[in-house]
Parts: sequence; C-alpha cells; structure tokens
Amino acid sequence: MMQKSKNEQRVRCALACGAAAIALLAPLAAVAQSAGEATRLEEIRVEQGGAASAATGVEPVQGLVAKSTRTGSKSAATLREIPQSVTVVGREEIDAQSPQKIDEALRYVAGVNPSTYGTDSDTDWLFIRGFQADQTGVFLDGLSLHQSGFGTFLVDPFFLERIEVIKGPSSALYGGANPGGFVNYISKRPTDEPLRYVETGINSFGNAYLGLDFGDRLGSDDVVNYRLTGKISGGGWETDKAKDFRGTIAPSLTWKPDEGTSFTILSSYQHIDLTHTSTGFLPYVGTVVDAPGVGRIPRDLFYGEPDFDTYDRQQAMIGYEFEHTFDNNWTVRQNLRYASVSLEEDGLYGNGITAGMLNRFRFGHDTDVGLFAVDNQLEGGFSTGALDHDLLLGLDYRNYNIDQTQAAGGAASINPLNPVYGTIPGALGTYLDQDLSKSQLGLYAQDQIKFGGGWIATFNGRYDFVSTDLEDHITAANSVEGDEGKFTGRAALAYEFANGLTPYVSYSTSFNPTTTTGADGKLLKSETGEQWEAGVKYQPGFMDAIITAAYFDITRQNAAAPDPSNPLFQAALGKVRSRGFETSVQANVTPALKVIGALTYLDMEVLSETDSTPAGNTPIQVPDLTASLWLDYAFQGGALEGLSVAAGVRHIGKSWADQANTLEVPSATLVDAAIRFEKDNWAIALNASNLFDKEYVASCKGAGSCGYGAGRTFMLKASTSW
Repeated sequence: MMQKSKNEQRVRCALACGAAAIALLAPLAAVAQSAGEATRLEEIRVEQGGAASAATGVEPVQGLVAKSTRTGSKSAATLREIPQSVTVVGREEIDAQSPQKIDEALRYVAGVNPSTYGTDSDTDWLFIRGFQADQTGVFLDGLSLHQSGFGTFLVDPFFLERIEVIKGPSSALYGGANPGGFVNYISKRPTDEPLRYVETGINSFGNAYLGLDFGDRLGSDDVVNYRLTGKISGGGWETDKAKDFRGTIAPSLTWKPDEGTSFTILSSYQHIDLTHTSTGFLPYVGTVVDAPGVGRIPRDLFYGEPDFDTYDRQQAMIGYEFEHTFDNNWTVRQNLRYASVSLEEDGLYGNGITAGMLNRFRFGHDTDVGLFAVDNQLEGGFSTGALDHDLLLGLDYRNYNIDQTQAAGGAASINPLNPVYGTIPGALGTYLDQDLSKSQLGLYAQDQIKFGGGWIATFNGRYDFVSTDLEDHITAANSVEGDEGKFTGRAALAYEFANGLTPYVSYSTSFNPTTTTGADGKLLKSETGEQWEAGVKYQPGFMDAIITAAYFDITRQNAAAPDPSNPLFQAALGKVRSRGFETSVQANVTPALKVIGALTYLDMEVLSETDSTPAGNTPIQVPDLTASLWLDYAFQGGALEGLSVAAGVRHIGKSWADQANTLEVPSATLVDAAIRFEKDNWAIALNASNLFDKEYVASCKGAGSCGYGAGRTFMLKASTSW
C-alpha cells in the first residue's frame, strides 16, 4: 500500500508537470506569434489525406510507399529529411500479408529480425540491427511501451494504421531506447468519412477471428468523430493441445472545433486466456541437431500439461493527444497515456534431453505493470538570414512500475516422441519478489536547418534525469535507490538533390536506464551507445518508390545477456559493436505491380571480454545476413479484374547458439504467397507463410533455449465495407 501511494504521488506530480509545461509553452508560442510580424516564418507543411494523416500530420501511405513520418523527428517531415534509416509498414502491406502478430508484420523490413522464438503467442520478439528491441524499443503513438521481465504489452496489428521502424539510437528525442532502433505503432483514429468494415478469418490450425472497425461523426456539426475497433479470436495454434481466447476493444474520439485545434482520446482493453503455444525453449540437441534415441523433437510438441497450464492477461490503456496551431504555424502539443497490464502465468518448459526424455521445469510469475507517459512539445519555424529553422522544444516524463514475483519448481520429464500427460508438477519456490519503480524526466530540443538550396542540418540535444527505486522483498539488503542523469545528442547533415537523391551522414548517442537486476539482486549498469551512420535515400521521379541504403557502426556499452551461471537472470555482457549495411526498396512500380525488397548484412563483435563471452566472438541470436523480396501483382481489366497474386521469399542467415561460438544455427530460406479477389465492397484472400513447410530453428538463446520457426500456415479471410 505504501508503494502504491508513492506511485500515485508520482503520477499526480507528472500530471502537474505536464499541465505546467503546457501553461509555459503556450505563452512562448504566443510570444513567437507576436514576434512573427517582424520575422519571416517558414510554413510547416501538413497534408491531410486519410486516417493516419488527419491525426499525425503526415501524408498517408499510398500503396506500399510512405512519403513522410512524424516518428523520425517528432515533427511532420518527409522520409528524405530524416538523417536515419526509416521504414514504414502501411495498412495496405499489413492487409496484403495478413500478420496476426506485430513481429510477423515486420518480416520484410531491412535491419529487423523478428519472431526469434518462432511461434510464441504471448510475446513479440524483435531484433533491430542486432540488438534485442522488444523490451526497450517499442513505442505506441510516440510514447514508450517500456517492458521488462515478463511485463509485456501486446498490440494486435488489426488496431494499427501503420508501423514505423527507426534504425539506430534515438534517445536524443525519445529518452531511454534500444541503441539498434525502435518500433513505433500508430493507432487507428477517427476518420473524416464514415467507416463500416468487417473482417473475419480462420487459419490452418483452426484459430478464427472476427474484426469490426466502425467510425462516423457524432452530431451534425462535424466537430466530433468517433471510431470503435474490436476483435475477438480463439482456437488452436501450431503446437498440439494449445489454444487461446482473445478479445480487444479500442474506442477513440476526436474533437476538432477548428482547423488549428484537435483533441483525440485513445483507449483500449484486452483480455487473453491461453494454453501455451510456443515452439521455443527447446534444447539445441534435439532441434538443430539430432538427440540420441530421439532425433529431432517434433515441432508441434506440447511440452506442458494441458490440464495445468494457465496464462491470463488483462491489459488496458487510455490517453489523449492535444494539438493547437497558432496563426503563424507555431504549434503546441501534449500527448499522454497511462497503460497497465496484469499477467499471471504458470506452466512447464523444456530443460534439455536425458536418455531420450525431455526434462522439464515448472515456471510461474505474477506481474503487474503501470506505465504513465506524457510528452509536451512546442514547434515552429523561423528564419535567421539565409537559414530556415524548424525548431522543436520538449519536456517529457514517464513513470514505470513493475511489481513481480517469479518462481520455479521441478516437473517430471516427458517422452517427446510419445508424450503422456497427467503428472502433477512440483511446488513452486519463489526466487524473485520485487517492486521496481523508475521515473524519467527529459528536456530536449531539435533544430532542423535548411540552407543553400538543398542542405539540411539536424541538431538534437537532450538531458534525462532518472530515479530508480527497487524494493527486494526476499533480501531487504538488495533494495536500492539511485539517481542518475545523462546527455544524449544527434548531429546530421544531408543534401536534397532535385533528382530525388538525398545522401546523409549522422552521429547519435543513446542512454537506456536499466530496470534489470542480476542474480545478486542488484541493478545492472545503465546502457549507453553511439552510432555513426552514412546513407542515401532516393525517391525517383519516374516511379513511386523510396529506395534507401545505409552503412552503420554502433557501439553498445553495458549490454545484458543471460547469466551463464544462472540462466534465470541477466548479467552485463560488456561492450558490443554492430557494424553493417542495409538496403531496402518499397515501390509501386506500376498500378498493377508493387515490390518490397530488403537486405541486411551484420558484423557483430564482443569488444570487451566477460566471464560469459570471449572478446572477438559474435553475440548469440544474430544472423549475419537477412534478405527478403515481396512481389504483388493485381490484374488490370478483363476477366481477371479484381484478382491479385503475391509471392515472397525470406532468407535468415546463420547465427550462434552459444556465447563461445561453438554451436551454429543454420540458415533458412522461406517462401510466402497470397491470392486475393476484390469485387465492389467485398474481398477474400488466402495467405500462406512458409509455403513449403521448411523446418528450421529461428534462433537459440543458449544451448538449452532454441525456438523452431513457424511452420506452414494458411490464413483464409474475407471482408466487406460500406
């Protein structure tokens, strides 16, 4: 109760800070407005054109090609103006590929290695530029969805308008984040036009869903619009005995009294009840290589106990986005959200093979997370001589709290080739019981300067004040409180040629305050990072496309990895470098043909030796090469009008399963396909992922924790709108 009271005080303090920030920023904007009579102000371009653009101030994705983003600079800007690699996955691409999880929607994005544990229904696993990003690299509508331990947030792709992936450190704008980059989910919002959409589908494992998406205006004055999006699903998964039931609803409301003012409320509630569905957490011997007397463990093996396994998730979010633009285009914004998730889990996991039997252990946790975030911004344009500035000033705050217990116990082994269920696992023993709170206040500024007919210089600076409070309820001596601060920045230079070519170079740093504890109960050191990036972006005049290429060199300090002496905990890995090259293309080649291509080469190396990883070795779970190509063709006219066909190929290079680099996970090449037919307001589609049912291991997080990649999955869906 004392801790909850402390959190309530922090939230009230944050709300007061947010209100005070708006109160301070608004007069500044008013002063700038009055000064605008003597200063030439550069107009900030805001294009309206769809659900996404109406809310985010950016041009909506046309086909597979995005032209602009707000994520890369927190202000509406074209992709060419962002001095980092940015990939946008729009709604059409999501619909064409029919992903049921976020990580599945990122299979064709350069620099991203998703689904590293294969079929895992309760977590989206993501690596960006070689660094795990699913905990500190996830944002929703520009606000952090920080995750630690088992306190994960899940977002269904059905509820998103687009997904934006920013590669490289972005702490100068967003505070603590993964040095490899982050993913920003953009929610569906109320539209200016009436919306009536229904979608239903079922996959080859008997998992079916029904999705509804409705929107319209409230009243006759066209000032208030609403949107109500919902989805319900349930059924089987790839592993035997596994099943789930899910329901999510997301109401939103926009009040827009005039062209310069908008206020949007975004909310959602989610419930998930499932019996575990993971094809991961299996031993190297038995998945990558044959196990004596067993061979390969069946990919659809359910290694738990169907009458015992439990998983319950309750997730809720509510927040708003406020924006007001003054007459001279100075804009003040406040984005705020509170998110919570309550998770209870109790099930069995694999633990190696002995004498032809799969060893198992029992694991359970009870996790409650609360995350409050608010971001205040003031943006405007002005000129100083020959320099045209787009200035952004901001103050943001987040408070993260996780109250968690974790426990483990014994369990009887099981025959992986002929499993017999019904044994009662051993009692749980609690090894972790802690309440961790982290508050972070950040002050930041960005100045994007255009000059000389094509030059763009971007400068960012940010200082974060972080306070961490860890209460250990098992060993009181391990309870700690700490304060720290860190400056991060970004400096970049680009040149926009008239032919659509934009070369750039940038340097950026990152700071990621830790919420992870080691086996000794102490907090690990906070991570820092830096990156040099040089690249080129090309938007050709002869084709609707965005083509990018970049070379990057990232150094990460105080990275965490599984503790070799206690795999249930993390330990400091030390200094890691990720160097590589990536290139991508998203093109609407013709009205009939659309193309997505991506290639990433990574050269990762541990620079400082630790007890777990020798210097010079490559970190685990990182493929050296990933590549993908997606072709989508729609027949034009004639008897086949309305028919579309698509095919994709994905290559995942080899990786290491152990820190000593003695156990290799082979590469794999997969094929996807789709066929769709649309007529009037009706559509039907059949998607197939891993069409030829390639059996492969996606990655291993140690010799005892490998994950089969998802097998062949068919998805049949139909939709209508009116």
